[in-house]
Amino acid sequence: MHLDLSLFNNLPLGEGFGINTNIFETNVINLAAVVAVVISFVGQNLTSLLEDRKKTILSNLQEASQRAADAQEKLKQAKAQLELAKSKAKEIREEGMLRATQEVNNCVNQHEERLSKLEEFKQETIQFYQQKAFKQAYMYVISRIMSRVKERLNSGLDTTYHLVVNNFYVSRFTEYNPSNN
Repeated sequence: MHLDLSLFNNLPLGEGFGINTNIFETNVINLAAVVAVVISFVGQNLTSLLEDRKKTILSNLQEASQRAADAQEKLKQAKAQLELAKSKAKEIREEGMLRATQEVNNCVNQHEERLSKLEEFKQETIQFYQQKAFKQAYMYVISRIMSRVKERLNSGLDTTYHLVVNNFYVSRFTEYNPSNN
């Protein structure tokens, strides 16, 4: 090892080691010595602690970024599912309206069909009772005529009535034309 003596050449003679009574200079020298020792021994540990802390912080930031990306993806998926659910709900609502309309139309058609059948039944019933009433009236008239004819036959024919009957049959006979049949 080689010492550089030129540093000692510049020192004034007669001054050397001794007690420095200036407290400020002493404190500065002591502080510089303490800082140098702290930096040399604690500096490396502090640097490694800061590096570890930096790595932890970066890891936490990356993890938070990944969680945020995952959350964004889940949000995107949830929005897509919401839109799909909305479209399904709209489709179901429209289908329900269509089915309801069809059911109403079916009910109206069935009602109209029943009404037309009831109208037919009503007409048939009216026609049946009209025919029955005509038949009863016909039977009544015939029975009255027959009873009157029996009375006439039982009481005997007078000359006026005899003349009317004969004229009736003569007129019918003159109207008879065998070529028309």
